[in-house]
Amino acid sequence: MGPDEAGEPPYLRIAAALRSRIESGALRPGDRVPSTRQVVRDFGVAMATAGRALAVLRDEGLVVTRPGSGTVVRTRGGPARRRAPDRELGTGRIVATAMALADAEGLDAVSMRRLAAELGVAPMSLYRHVAGRDALELLLVRAVFRARPLPDAGPPGWRAKLELVCRLQWRAYRAHPWLAELISMTRPVLLPEAMAHTEWTLNALDGLGLSAAERAREALTLAALVRGLAASAAAELRAERETGQGNDQWWNTLQDELDALMRSGRFPMLAGLPEDAVRDLDGLLEHALARHLDGLEMRLARGGGGTNGTPVR
Repeated sequence: MGPDEAGEPPYLRIAAALRSRIESGALRPGDRVPSTRQVVRDFGVAMATAGRALAVLRDEGLVVTRPGSGTVVRTRGGPARRRAPDRELGTGRIVATAMALADAEGLDAVSMRRLAAELGVAPMSLYRHVAGRDALELLLVRAVFRARPLPDAGPPGWRAKLELVCRLQWRAYRAHPWLAELISMTRPVLLPEAMAHTEWTLNALDGLGLSAAERAREALTLAALVRGLAASAAAELRAERETGQGNDQWWNTLQDELDALMRSGRFPMLAGLPEDAVRDLDGLLEHALARHLDGLEMRLARGGGGTNGTPVR
């Protein structure tokens, strides 16, 4: 669906209609606004268009997405924000505010305009401290890793060390789901705080008789294992924000079709799976990490790994 006769993109027209309902009081603070699926039905547009319309309202600060509640009209209680003098600004305050906003509403909510509104300053004031959105994202990553330093030595034994670094990364991803969007395994961010995790992992693998190539693959594989599960959690949270539909609600829409498939007898193994085991991401991480390290331990034993062992090829 292209621009209407006045040349206005459909998503802006939809945003204007919803904005009018909010400003008129038809939608009051705390009320749920139409989900993307409902917007699709009501306005006859594509899902992407509906998502952009709701994103406009989020960027304007009219609505906020809350996990478990969907997208609701923002409550505007309390005193109006005081416009802060530029001298009260600092990189630390900007990063802390951006992180709180990303944690609450997702990375897409962190526009420079929205951040300036949260801080009570003019948008251009931010650029005296942060070069732009890309630079801000790097500062966010550095802040997350800086807040979770690795110990100098760590526990005894290579396995305990690898478990520690993986679990530390997992906790960071769980606390800040958006972090998975900013970490790349193929184009990694060259930040000292993040690079320290790779260095620490390589040190834990040193002296096991592994070749340099094998140590590199192992360090990358472990980081990718953790990030992969974290990315799944982040994608689910993003879907919930965009649709206003939680995971349980989404499965409920498929329940009849799912029950029919399970009763067909074609998938007896799938039908016997416990739901809790499948949806427990923390349990999946522990399972994947344990089985991976079990395999590495067997590989080291078979290859004569150890301080004096033969390098594993």
